[in-house]
Amino acid sequence: MAYLLDTKVFIEAWKHYYGMDFCPAFWDWLMSWHDAGQVFSVKKVHDEIAAGNDDLVDWAGEVDRNFFIEPSHETEHARTRVYSWAIEQNYENAAIADFMEVADGHLVAHALQGNFEIVTLEKAGNSPKKIKIPNACNAFGINCITTFEMLRRERAKFILEQAA
Repeated sequence: MAYLLDTKVFIEAWKHYYGMDFCPAFWDWLMSWHDAGQVFSVKKVHDEIAAGNDDLVDWAGEVDRNFFIEPSHETEHARTRVYSWAIEQNYENAAIADFMEVADGHLVAHALQGNFEIVTLEKAGNSPKKIKIPNACNAFGINCITTFEMLRRERAKFILEQAA
């Protein structure tokens, strides 16, 4: 099963845990696993990253164009299922509209349509004002894990370079 990464995974990695200036191995690992058909994201995540003004924007613009999966007819059908589910819950209309517009609803639809697990830093919640990715994943039987769980599961190693 392949992974779909949420926008915040990239942003938090870049800002905090795996800055490109001190941990390029994380970004290399993502590309290596993408080349192996295991790590992806969706076009809407790319669009959210591209709205910034930093090195992450440059990185997203340089990766293989297939890293960020474009929506398909099947994905749009899955988005309809996700939208119908959201309406049946106790979420406010603004929360539903936001979830379906931002990358979150797109990630869930792609995972529902394909064979993906979602990687996110979000935690499930019970507020009618915000639909959380893990809540939607639970409703559709989609596995949802954190960046750290993905890296541990795949036994990622970021080895310190030896000084010359």
